[in-house]
Amino acid sequence: MTQNLAAASGTFPLGGDLPVVRLGYGTMQLPGEGVWGPPRDREAALEVLRRAVEIGITFFDTADSYGPEVAEDLLREALHPYPDDLVIATKAGLTRQGPGIWTPVGRPAYLRQQCELSLRRLGVERIDLFQLHRIDREVPLEDQVGELRKLQDEGKIRHIGLSEVSVEQLEEALKTATIVSVQNLFNLANRDAEPLLERCERHEIGFIPWFPLATGELSKENGPLADAARQHDATPSQLALAWLLARSPVMLPIPGTSSLEHLESNTAAAGIELSAAELEALSAAV
Repeated sequence: MTQNLAAASGTFPLGGDLPVVRLGYGTMQLPGEGVWGPPRDREAALEVLRRAVEIGITFFDTADSYGPEVAEDLLREALHPYPDDLVIATKAGLTRQGPGIWTPVGRPAYLRQQCELSLRRLGVERIDLFQLHRIDREVPLEDQVGELRKLQDEGKIRHIGLSEVSVEQLEEALKTATIVSVQNLFNLANRDAEPLLERCERHEIGFIPWFPLATGELSKENGPLADAARQHDATPSQLALAWLLARSPVMLPIPGTSSLEHLESNTAAAGIELSAAELEALSAAV
Protein backbone atom coordinates (compact mmCIF):
# COMPACT_ATOMS: atom_id res chain seq x y z
CA MET A 1 0.00 0.00 0.00
CA THR A 2 1.29 3.46 -0.92
CA GLN A 3 0.94 6.10 1.76
CA ASN A 4 2.52 9.55 1.77
CA LEU A 5 4.17 9.32 5.18
CA ALA A 6 6.77 12.02 4.62
CA ALA A 7 4.42 14.87 3.69
CA ALA A 8 3.48 15.55 7.31
CA SER A 9 7.00 16.92 7.90
CA GLY A 10 6.20 19.91 5.69
CA THR A 11 8.41 21.45 3.03
CA PHE A 12 11.42 23.75 2.91
CA PRO A 13 12.47 25.85 -0.12
CA LEU A 14 16.19 25.28 -0.68
CA GLY A 15 17.57 28.54 -1.99
CA GLY A 16 14.05 29.92 -1.95
CA ASP A 17 13.13 28.15 -5.20
CA LEU A 18 13.63 24.41 -4.74
CA PRO A 19 11.01 22.89 -2.41
CA VAL A 20 11.79 19.60 -0.67
CA VAL A 21 9.84 17.52 1.80
CA ARG A 22 11.72 18.12 5.05
CA LEU A 23 12.16 14.49 6.08
CA GLY A 24 14.50 13.06 3.47
CA TYR A 25 16.69 10.03 2.95
CA GLY A 26 20.47 9.61 3.16
CA THR A 27 22.20 6.98 1.04
CA MET A 28 25.34 6.49 3.14
CA GLN A 29 24.20 3.13 4.52
CA LEU A 30 23.54 1.56 1.14
CA PRO A 31 27.14 0.59 0.18
CA GLY A 32 29.05 -2.18 1.92
CA GLU A 33 30.69 -2.13 5.34
CA GLY A 34 32.80 0.94 5.95
CA VAL A 35 30.80 2.71 3.19
CA TRP A 36 32.97 0.72 0.80
CA GLY A 37 32.01 -1.45 -2.13
CA PRO A 38 28.63 -2.72 -3.30
CA PRO A 39 25.65 -3.33 -1.02
CA ARG A 40 25.20 -6.76 0.50
CA ASP A 41 21.90 -7.05 -1.36
CA ARG A 42 21.70 -4.84 -4.45
CA GLU A 43 18.03 -5.59 -5.19
CA ALA A 44 17.07 -4.76 -1.61
CA ALA A 45 18.93 -1.44 -1.85
CA LEU A 46 17.09 -0.57 -5.05
CA GLU A 47 13.79 -1.53 -3.44
CA VAL A 48 14.46 0.80 -0.49
CA LEU A 49 15.10 3.74 -2.84
CA ARG A 50 11.95 3.09 -4.85
CA ARG A 51 9.87 2.68 -1.71
CA ALA A 52 11.21 5.98 -0.36
CA VAL A 53 9.67 7.78 -3.33
CA GLU A 54 6.39 5.89 -2.89
CA ILE A 55 6.02 7.08 0.72
CA GLY A 56 6.58 10.72 -0.18
CA ILE A 57 10.31 11.38 0.21
CA THR A 58 11.55 13.92 -2.33
CA PHE A 59 15.01 14.81 -0.93
CA PHE A 60 17.84 12.30 -1.39
CA ASP A 61 21.34 12.99 -0.05
CA THR A 62 24.33 11.16 -1.49
CA ALA A 63 28.03 11.64 -2.30
CA ASP A 64 30.61 10.52 -4.85
CA SER A 65 32.59 8.97 -1.98
CA TYR A 66 29.81 6.63 -0.81
CA GLY A 67 31.13 3.35 -2.15
CA PRO A 68 32.85 5.25 -3.78
CA GLU A 69 30.39 5.90 -6.63
CA VAL A 70 28.09 3.09 -5.49
CA ALA A 71 25.30 5.21 -3.99
CA GLU A 72 25.03 7.53 -6.98
CA ASP A 73 24.85 4.54 -9.34
CA LEU A 74 22.11 2.98 -7.22
CA LEU A 75 20.06 6.19 -7.29
CA ARG A 76 20.14 6.29 -11.07
CA GLU A 77 19.35 2.61 -11.46
CA ALA A 78 16.44 2.78 -9.04
CA LEU A 79 14.85 6.12 -9.87
CA HIS A 80 15.87 7.43 -13.30
CA PRO A 81 14.04 9.05 -15.03
CA TYR A 82 13.45 10.99 -11.83
CA PRO A 83 10.06 12.30 -10.70
CA ASP A 84 9.66 16.03 -11.30
CA ASP A 85 9.67 16.86 -7.58
CA LEU A 86 12.68 14.70 -6.68
CA VAL A 87 15.79 16.59 -5.51
CA ILE A 88 19.20 14.92 -5.36
CA ALA A 89 21.96 16.46 -3.26
CA THR A 90 25.43 15.04 -3.83
CA LYS A 91 28.88 15.93 -2.50
CA ALA A 92 32.53 16.00 -3.51
CA GLY A 93 35.72 16.73 -1.61
CA LEU A 94 36.43 13.47 0.23
CA THR A 95 38.54 10.75 -1.37
CA ARG A 96 38.59 7.09 -0.37
CA GLN A 97 41.56 4.80 0.17
CA GLY A 98 39.68 1.92 1.77
CA PRO A 99 36.80 1.05 4.14
CA GLY A 100 36.26 3.80 6.69
CA ILE A 101 39.07 5.96 5.30
CA TRP A 102 38.24 9.50 4.15
CA THR A 103 40.78 12.10 2.95
CA PRO A 104 39.78 15.67 1.99
CA VAL A 105 40.83 16.94 -1.43
CA GLY A 106 39.56 20.37 -2.42
CA ARG A 107 41.69 21.33 -5.39
CA PRO A 108 39.48 23.13 -7.91
CA ALA A 109 40.37 20.79 -10.79
CA TYR A 110 39.44 17.78 -8.66
CA LEU A 111 36.10 19.27 -7.57
CA ARG A 112 35.28 20.05 -11.20
CA GLN A 113 36.18 16.52 -12.27
CA GLN A 114 33.97 15.01 -9.57
CA CYS A 115 31.05 17.23 -10.51
CA GLU A 116 31.33 16.10 -14.14
CA LEU A 117 31.46 12.45 -13.05
CA SER A 118 28.45 12.87 -10.73
CA LEU A 119 26.48 14.43 -13.59
CA ARG A 120 27.26 11.35 -15.68
CA ARG A 121 26.54 8.79 -12.95
CA LEU A 122 23.28 10.42 -11.88
CA GLY A 123 22.16 10.94 -15.47
CA VAL A 124 21.32 14.62 -15.11
CA GLU A 125 22.34 17.81 -16.89
CA ARG A 126 22.35 19.83 -13.66
CA ILE A 127 22.84 18.77 -10.04
CA ASP A 128 20.19 20.24 -7.73
CA LEU A 129 22.46 20.68 -4.71
CA PHE A 130 26.22 20.18 -4.87
CA GLN A 131 27.95 20.22 -1.50
CA LEU A 132 31.60 20.60 -0.54
CA HIS A 133 31.95 17.41 1.51
CA ARG A 134 34.84 18.71 3.62
CA ILE A 135 37.00 21.80 3.52
CA ASP A 136 40.54 20.96 2.43
CA ARG A 137 42.74 22.98 4.77
CA GLU A 138 45.56 22.93 2.21
CA VAL A 139 43.49 24.86 -0.33
CA PRO A 140 42.04 28.37 0.24
CA LEU A 141 38.32 28.11 0.96
CA GLU A 142 37.56 30.82 -1.57
CA ASP A 143 39.19 28.68 -4.28
CA GLN A 144 37.11 25.63 -3.36
CA VAL A 145 33.81 27.48 -3.13
CA GLY A 146 34.82 29.64 -6.09
CA GLU A 147 35.07 26.58 -8.32
CA LEU A 148 31.59 25.51 -7.28
CA ARG A 149 30.40 29.02 -8.12
CA LYS A 150 31.94 28.67 -11.60
CA LEU A 151 30.15 25.35 -12.08
CA GLN A 152 26.95 27.05 -10.98
CA ASP A 153 27.46 29.88 -13.45
CA GLU A 154 27.97 27.25 -16.18
CA GLY A 155 24.62 25.66 -15.33
CA LYS A 156 26.08 22.39 -14.07
CA ILE A 157 24.84 22.82 -10.49
CA ARG A 158 21.80 24.69 -9.23
CA HIS A 159 22.65 25.35 -5.60
CA ILE A 160 25.76 25.13 -3.40
CA GLY A 161 26.00 23.60 0.08
CA LEU A 162 28.71 22.94 2.66
CA SER A 163 29.35 20.02 5.00
CA GLU A 164 30.83 20.02 8.52
CA VAL A 165 31.71 23.69 8.83
CA SER A 166 31.90 26.32 11.55
CA VAL A 167 29.97 29.58 11.66
CA GLU A 168 33.15 31.37 10.66
CA GLN A 169 33.72 29.11 7.66
CA LEU A 170 30.12 29.60 6.55
CA GLU A 171 30.53 33.36 6.77
CA GLU A 172 33.73 33.18 4.74
CA ALA A 173 32.12 31.00 2.08
CA LEU A 174 29.19 33.41 1.77
CA LYS A 175 31.62 36.05 0.54
CA THR A 176 32.24 33.91 -2.55
CA ALA A 177 28.86 32.28 -3.29
CA THR A 178 25.29 31.90 -2.08
CA ILE A 179 25.14 28.93 0.29
CA VAL A 180 21.70 27.32 0.62
CA SER A 181 22.50 24.44 3.00
CA VAL A 182 24.95 23.14 5.55
CA GLN A 183 25.31 19.53 6.67
CA ASN A 184 26.77 19.04 10.15
CA LEU A 185 26.73 16.45 12.90
CA PHE A 186 23.63 17.19 14.98
CA ASN A 187 21.15 15.15 16.97
CA LEU A 188 19.42 15.14 20.33
CA ALA A 189 22.57 13.81 22.00
CA ASN A 190 25.05 16.08 20.20
CA ARG A 191 24.08 19.73 19.79
CA ASP A 192 27.50 21.32 19.40
CA ALA A 193 26.35 22.91 16.14
CA GLU A 194 23.60 24.97 17.81
CA PRO A 195 25.31 28.31 16.94
CA LEU A 196 25.50 27.24 13.29
CA LEU A 197 21.85 26.16 13.31
CA GLU A 198 20.85 29.55 14.70
CA ARG A 199 22.84 31.25 11.93
CA CYS A 200 21.01 29.13 9.35
CA GLU A 201 17.64 30.00 10.86
CA ARG A 202 18.31 33.72 10.60
CA HIS A 203 19.18 33.46 6.92
CA GLU A 204 16.86 30.60 5.89
CA ILE A 205 19.70 28.23 5.07
CA GLY A 206 18.73 24.55 5.17
CA PHE A 207 20.38 22.55 7.97
CA ILE A 208 20.94 18.86 7.17
CA PRO A 209 21.86 16.94 10.35
CA TRP A 210 24.00 13.87 9.73
CA PHE A 211 23.87 10.96 12.17
CA PRO A 212 20.38 12.16 13.22
CA LEU A 213 20.00 9.05 15.40
CA ALA A 214 23.49 9.29 16.94
CA THR A 215 24.54 6.09 15.10
CA GLY A 216 21.91 4.09 16.92
CA GLU A 217 22.38 5.39 20.46
CA LEU A 218 19.03 7.21 20.36
CA SER A 219 17.16 4.27 18.83
CA LYS A 220 17.78 1.76 21.62
CA GLU A 221 14.63 0.36 23.17
CA ASN A 222 16.14 0.84 26.63
CA GLY A 223 17.80 4.16 25.80
CA PRO A 224 17.12 7.71 27.01
CA LEU A 225 14.02 8.14 24.82
CA ALA A 226 12.31 4.87 25.70
CA ASP A 227 9.78 6.19 28.24
CA ALA A 228 8.81 9.23 26.19
CA ALA A 229 8.48 7.08 23.07
CA ARG A 230 6.03 4.77 24.79
CA GLN A 231 3.91 7.77 25.78
CA HIS A 232 3.67 8.72 22.10
CA ASP A 233 3.12 5.13 20.97
CA ALA A 234 6.28 5.57 18.92
CA THR A 235 9.77 4.15 18.69
CA PRO A 236 12.79 5.97 20.14
CA SER A 237 14.07 6.55 16.59
CA GLN A 238 10.82 8.18 15.58
CA LEU A 239 10.91 10.45 18.60
CA ALA A 240 14.51 11.50 17.90
CA LEU A 241 13.55 12.43 14.34
CA ALA A 242 10.38 14.20 15.47
CA TRP A 243 12.51 16.24 17.89
CA LEU A 244 14.74 17.36 15.01
CA LEU A 245 11.77 18.38 12.88
CA ALA A 246 10.24 20.31 15.77
CA ARG A 247 13.54 21.92 16.73
CA SER A 248 13.74 24.18 13.68
CA PRO A 249 11.82 24.90 10.48
CA VAL A 250 15.12 24.80 8.50
CA MET A 251 15.97 21.30 9.74
CA LEU A 252 16.13 18.63 7.01
CA PRO A 253 16.82 15.21 8.62
CA ILE A 254 18.05 12.48 6.26
CA PRO A 255 17.94 9.18 8.19
CA GLY A 256 19.50 6.41 6.15
CA THR A 257 18.85 2.68 6.22
CA SER A 258 19.09 -0.39 4.02
CA SER A 259 15.95 -1.85 5.59
CA LEU A 260 12.43 -1.32 4.23
CA GLU A 261 11.01 -1.74 7.72
CA HIS A 262 13.27 0.94 9.16
CA LEU A 263 12.63 3.24 6.20
CA GLU A 264 8.90 3.22 6.77
CA SER A 265 9.25 3.47 10.54
CA ASN A 266 11.65 6.43 10.28
CA THR A 267 9.44 8.23 7.79
CA ALA A 268 6.38 7.81 10.01
CA ALA A 269 8.13 10.15 12.45
CA ALA A 270 6.91 13.00 10.24
CA GLY A 271 3.45 12.55 11.71
CA ILE A 272 4.50 12.94 15.37
CA GLU A 273 3.72 16.36 16.79
CA LEU A 274 5.64 17.61 19.82
CA SER A 275 4.50 20.49 21.97
CA ALA A 276 6.94 23.17 23.08
CA ALA A 277 6.92 21.63 26.55
CA GLU A 278 7.68 18.16 25.17
CA LEU A 279 10.45 19.54 23.00
CA GLU A 280 12.04 21.18 26.04
CA ALA A 281 11.63 18.07 28.18
CA LEU A 282 13.31 15.86 25.59
CA SER A 283 16.14 18.37 25.22
CA ALA A 284 16.70 18.29 28.96
CA ALA A 285 16.43 14.50 29.23
CA VAL A 286 19.24 13.63 26.80
